[in-house]
Amino acid sequence: MPAAAPTPPPAFATRATSTEGSPVREILALTERPGTISFAGGLPAPELFDAEGLRTAYDTALTTTPRRALQYSTTEGAPELREAVAARATARGLPTGPDDVLITSGSQQALTLVTTTLIEPGDVVLVENPTYLAALQCFGLAGARVVPVPCDEEGILPDALDAIVARERPKLLYTVPTFQNPTGRTLPGTRRAAVARTAARLGLWLVEDDPYGDLRYEGAHVPWLAAHPGAEEDRTALLGSFSKIMAPGLRLGWLRAPAALRRHAVVAKQAADLHTSTVDQLAAAHYLGTADLDAHIAKVRTAYRDRRDALLTGLGDALPAGSTWNRPEGGMFVWARLPEGCDATALLSAAISRQVAFVPGSPFFAAHPDPRTLRLSFTTHTPQEIKEGLRRLGTAI
Repeated sequence: MPAAAPTPPPAFATRATSTEGSPVREILALTERPGTISFAGGLPAPELFDAEGLRTAYDTALTTTPRRALQYSTTEGAPELREAVAARATARGLPTGPDDVLITSGSQQALTLVTTTLIEPGDVVLVENPTYLAALQCFGLAGARVVPVPCDEEGILPDALDAIVARERPKLLYTVPTFQNPTGRTLPGTRRAAVARTAARLGLWLVEDDPYGDLRYEGAHVPWLAAHPGAEEDRTALLGSFSKIMAPGLRLGWLRAPAALRRHAVVAKQAADLHTSTVDQLAAAHYLGTADLDAHIAKVRTAYRDRRDALLTGLGDALPAGSTWNRPEGGMFVWARLPEGCDATALLSAAISRQVAFVPGSPFFAAHPDPRTLRLSFTTHTPQEIKEGLRRLGTAI
């Protein structure tokens, strides 16, 4: 008698099968061929990493405290790194103590921990439209209902936010107010104040993601949303990262949050990974204590400013007549819109065949995607490479 066919295992969770993979990561895989000039990924320039300074920091961590560096650590993070993060936040106008900070494995984990702590399936999350793609994935995996807030070229429209909060009763608003991914725009201070007032009046968590704030090339500093009245005490989670200013391979980020939220986030982190890499934390703390990070950031800013300007200078020849684009004051991205009738996704394959790439804008929209939009990152390549990439892009389009 033939053996019975084995019974298949149970089905995957709905949250896993209903959440799409990242088109950006898929495009990056296509652009790994030698010679490809990619405007697709938001990757820092590797030649600007302070590899020697970081090597010295790792040597110090492994030489002076090897047993500690290679051992398990506390979930909250190494005290000296929390102190350094708190000091930098305070210097930027947001009084912060070490106990206000949780060290995470990149700011992406900080977003995941906040989402795990706050969001039940079916809860409403408000986002800018368009917004950071991985945030849409994070909220989708949590089972949230994502609702876009109307925006213009400067970001969230506070009057529209007020009406949506009253109607939808959301749990939180997620925003990247400074040099936003994907658009590069920055929310003005007056609008940040209005958002903070709305959150306080109507009862709303604010999640402020700031991976790009140190990369300002022109214009005046705009205080964090978390520093405005109504947002500064008990309702704002501020996410930060060392990826754009030190090295993304460190996978180091941080969460500044009210005590109750932070306590729950610690429990969620314990369930996720126990703690962030001890040796990476100690090396980063040594680096911050001995190297001049601000001088390094100034060097990075100078290089990125030149690359941004090279991209802006050449876009007119590369894109079709009638295209528009913005001029970000910092960050890593330029947001462009092709003329009526064009589809950026349809043009991508032609671009890749000519060894140049960009990211179509449609996947970044929570609703009503604009197929004419595209995101161009300018940080990875030199001005000369950017010029050649734009020549190829113009040929493709």
